[in-house]
Amino acid sequence: MTPNEQRMMQVIDENREKVHKIAKKIWEFKEVGWEEFQSSALLENALEKEGFEVQRGLVGKHPKFDQEIDMPTAFKAVYKGKEGGPVIGLMLEYDALPNGHACGHNLIAASGFSAALGLKEAFKDIGSVIVYGTPAEELEGSKHYIVEAGYMDEVDLMLANHYGGNWGSEVTGKAIVWPTHDNWLTFKGRTAHASSAPEQGRSALDAVLLTCTALEYLREHMVETNRIHYIISKGGTAAIPGPFGSGKTVMQHQLAKWSDVDIVVYIGCGERGNEMTDVLREFPELTDPRTGETLMKRTVLIANTSDMPVAAREASVYTGITIAEYFRDMGYAVAVIADSTSRWAEALREMSGRLEEMPGEEGYPAYLVSRLAQFYERAGVVQCLGSEERTGSLTAVGAVSPPGGDLSEPVAQGTMRIVKVFWSLDASLAYRRHFPAIHWLNSYSLYLDSLRPWFDEHLGQAFMQNRDHAMHLLQEENELNEIVQLVGKDSLSPNDQLTLEVTRMLREDFLQQNAFMDVDSYTGFDRQERLMSLILGYETLGRQALTRGVTVRDLAHLPAREEIGRAKYEEESTWRSAYDKIEADLQSQIRELERKAGEEQ
Repeated sequence: MTPNEQRMMQVIDENREKVHKIAKKIWEFKEVGWEEFQSSALLENALEKEGFEVQRGLVGKHPKFDQEIDMPTAFKAVYKGKEGGPVIGLMLEYDALPNGHACGHNLIAASGFSAALGLKEAFKDIGSVIVYGTPAEELEGSKHYIVEAGYMDEVDLMLANHYGGNWGSEVTGKAIVWPTHDNWLTFKGRTAHASSAPEQGRSALDAVLLTCTALEYLREHMVETNRIHYIISKGGTAAIPGPFGSGKTVMQHQLAKWSDVDIVVYIGCGERGNEMTDVLREFPELTDPRTGETLMKRTVLIANTSDMPVAAREASVYTGITIAEYFRDMGYAVAVIADSTSRWAEALREMSGRLEEMPGEEGYPAYLVSRLAQFYERAGVVQCLGSEERTGSLTAVGAVSPPGGDLSEPVAQGTMRIVKVFWSLDASLAYRRHFPAIHWLNSYSLYLDSLRPWFDEHLGQAFMQNRDHAMHLLQEENELNEIVQLVGKDSLSPNDQLTLEVTRMLREDFLQQNAFMDVDSYTGFDRQERLMSLILGYETLGRQALTRGVTVRDLAHLPAREEIGRAKYEEESTWRSAYDKIEADLQSQIRELERKAGEEQ
């Protein structure tokens, strides 16, 4: 060990007690993302005492949009050693999850501070040390905002650490590529006549698939700490699997009515005759919310009933997607809704059997997944040719009807491998009359990262933060319910009981909708954001009240809590003022409970 290294380790050992206190304090603060005011102040003051020049409240830059991001809990602390020497960077994380520092960010901050003291001592005659406070790492993160704003430009080597099973310290070079939303690739093709000159065509989709394949091959040649991910956004794909009676058809009707598209192509693939009759009767009577005219004016219906030949059932899907591509190439946004791809797959199975082809799993043809992929991969965005610049998109949504709701069957599994959005309908939710019966834990979307910048710009960063927090609460509820079934709800701590109360509000007051009520059938993003803020605001105020002696029972019976439950039925013209009143009532009623609890103590 060199003299510099020896001195560095000596300084770290000498400050062991100070580092332990910092770790314990941040643990006790338990501040969530963008609210780490005490934690950041603690680190900033400690670094200043050690000779660092601290820049507080950094202003980041969005990597995709020309937008500044205020980060009051982010900081940059510089120790200037030898001029012109190398610059070492350290990244400190200090935000907590809603229930505490479950993944050890308090340790990351404290150990980073300890490393800064040692590096300062070793580097004072060699170069400089810069410490970065990076808040909200449990949410969307702040590092990419800091990078884009240029705060890390002078760093030659960046150090970071994380605690876990097999994690050690990570050292990354200056060639780091952060997961920004700037890294977009645009694939352009060239059209050609299919019969006279097909060799002149250039498929943009082929280029996309080859690129994705190349990235997949690259994964196995990368070191363990590196990651490669990619997404294809807009003109995406989605699946709605669910058993009989879970609400697939109603879901698709709602998508047809409220989707932000110009044209809807509805494919009734192997549907019963009475269901297609209902569609033909209902769609002309539905009012298009965009134009006020009948929804049928922008809808194409492909009717294929269960008593029609199996060849017609197979052809119906291709007919629908081909018509959709025609409108897409005219510059329209088109949604293809296939109900259902399971019956299409059954037609493939029957035709394959008659052709005496080798069967695959459950008798389906071996090429089932490739046929599903051929359908969904026709979705996407195109730049239309012509004198005017036009952009068209095709979004494919397919219903899957697995027998008994078994998602392990071949059609559901093959669809899950292809689509990026999976709305899993649950029979037990439908039985309880919880519609839409989308199971919040079994469903997912791979478009969240690509859509996050849009939500941040139009609804503020709090929208996605609240969404992530709500999902965390629902996952926690699932774990708590297992305990409740064994020992009862009263055995839980007050905080856990409040979690169950909040998640009940999320399920019943936010996620549940009535498709037959105009006011609840569709909800705009701004109203969704406000309603979720009310529910999570109730949680925040409630947890504060618990620490001041208020009981969960009192919180559950608040009049304002009941008002939140009825808030989604407020008319469009009055909901803003109504939500403002609920928020004010909630704060005043909880303050009153805290006052009474203080008097009783």
